[in-house]
Amino acid sequence: MRIRKTASFAVLLVCAALAAVPFLWLIRSSLMRTDELFIFPPRIWPEELLWQNYADVFDIIPFARYLFNTLLILIPVMIGVVLTSSMCGYAFARLRFRFRNAWFAVILSTMMLPSAVTLIPTFIMWSELRAVNTFWPLILPAWFGGGAFNIFLMRQFFMNIPRDLDESAVIDGASFLQIYIRIMLPLVKPALTVVAFFTFMNVWNDFFGPLIFLNEDSKFTLALGLLQLKGMYATDWNLLMAGSAIMVLPAIAMFFIGQKYFIEGISLTGIKG
Repeated sequence: MRIRKTASFAVLLVCAALAAVPFLWLIRSSLMRTDELFIFPPRIWPEELLWQNYADVFDIIPFARYLFNTLLILIPVMIGVVLTSSMCGYAFARLRFRFRNAWFAVILSTMMLPSAVTLIPTFIMWSELRAVNTFWPLILPAWFGGGAFNIFLMRQFFMNIPRDLDESAVIDGASFLQIYIRIMLPLVKPALTVVAFFTFMNVWNDFFGPLIFLNEDSKFTLALGLLQLKGMYATDWNLLMAGSAIMVLPAIAMFFIGQKYFIEGISLTGIKG
């Protein structure tokens, strides 16, 4: 038994080390000169640590403006996704209404549609609403269910909660809204953390959405703004790596902050179908 645990730990340690290699390579590249990046065989670590690369990123592009735009999209999207996906998941798991399973199947079927299929109709719709080159196409969809995957995730978690809690609350005179707010939400914190984390990652790293709907440089997000570091004829790859490293750090920090709830939500969600 001890040998099996030791072997499992060793395998996990190797996998973790391999997963960390790209991030370490990113940090290493961000501290080099551009010419050092293309030396063969490659250097494991730079001869001189050029921390100035990180300062240069802020000088070359309006990093603070891009960060503000990203947060202007990220915060309302996270609130909308967490709120509406939990409401939909609660309704599909705990409430009784006609065609409940059929509606849920329709929602899940939308996950099979590639985003490229709906791209042109979606763009035409927002164009007719005169919302292109604004943040609304990137924010409003989050307030209409939060996405099929998040609804499924929340539904599965709500189904794991004993129905005795609902029945006791109904006997005490609580409404469905009171049950949802006062009883259910505190019990599904791990699932809410998972949804919030996935939403953060999707919005923070979203390149395609801002590329389609935003035209002005003053409205670019970080993911799109970093593209400005890539020139038409030459690219300072060390600065691009430094900017990418700055973008990665908040995601890592968020994971460690909510690690307990995140792992718990992943392990518990989906136990009961």
